Amino acid sequence: MKYTYKTSILILMIVFLSGCMYPNSELDKNQIPNQAQLDMVQAAVDDYQEGSGGLLPIRTKSNDTPIFEKYLIDFTTLKESNSLTEIPGNAYENGGIYQYAILYPETDAQVKLIDLRITEALRSVNFRIDTYRDKNLYPPFGEQIEPGIFKVDYEKIGMDSPPTIESPYSDVTLPVVMDTAGQIYVDYRIDLNIALKEYEHDYKEGEDIRYLLAENTPFLPAYSLPYTVKDNEPIFMIEK
Repeated sequence: MKYTYKTSILILMIVFLSGCMYPNSELDKNQIPNQAQLDMVQAAVDDYQEGSGGLLPIRTKSNDTPIFEKYLIDFTTLKESNSLTEIPGNAYENGGIYQYAILYPETDAQVKLIDLRITEALRSVNFRIDTYRDKNLYPPFGEQIEPGIFKVDYEKIGMDSPPTIESPYSDVTLPVVMDTAGQIYVDYRIDLNIALKEYEHDYKEGEDIRYLLAENTPFLPAYSLPYTVKDNEPIFMIEK
């Protein structure tokens, strides 16, 4: 097909008008961790807590739920109490890719985010592991990293390379590790190493340094094992 100058202009106009039909706010609102949206939800949580005598608008989860995935915000409760008029566009409940959660619910309730793309990526790897375990006695353990912590033998589960997760904190991809029960986790040591150098802290060996990431960024280090610090480096906190 031969394109004339007028035809090219017409094509460009169609593309431009198509973009106008979907404003950037609509295209981006489900993807960006917007500080204004975080502030809006924080204000709503504070308002609800003040009006409820200290209660928080959170969904009830079992006591064994990992700490960074435990206190998910209940937007229905916030709306019914008139503390919030609109659910953020980037929230899972509104078609977005983030779950809103609470850090420090008992002392200083702070609104944070869980990146659900991590959840989906881990679910995909878990499906392969479950398929492997249907036919084998043991999980697909790879090289041991620390006592009780292993890499995933990606070849056993039909992958071409080791499974990784896109970090919510940086431009790096993070490894996936496995415990003795075959449960997988995101390995945040790369981001923790950066955080130990970037943020002021007084963490000592034996203390959980994941809070460096949780306190200083919008994101919670979900689906992770505890870490501590030794010789200014992040290490897994191994129970003895």
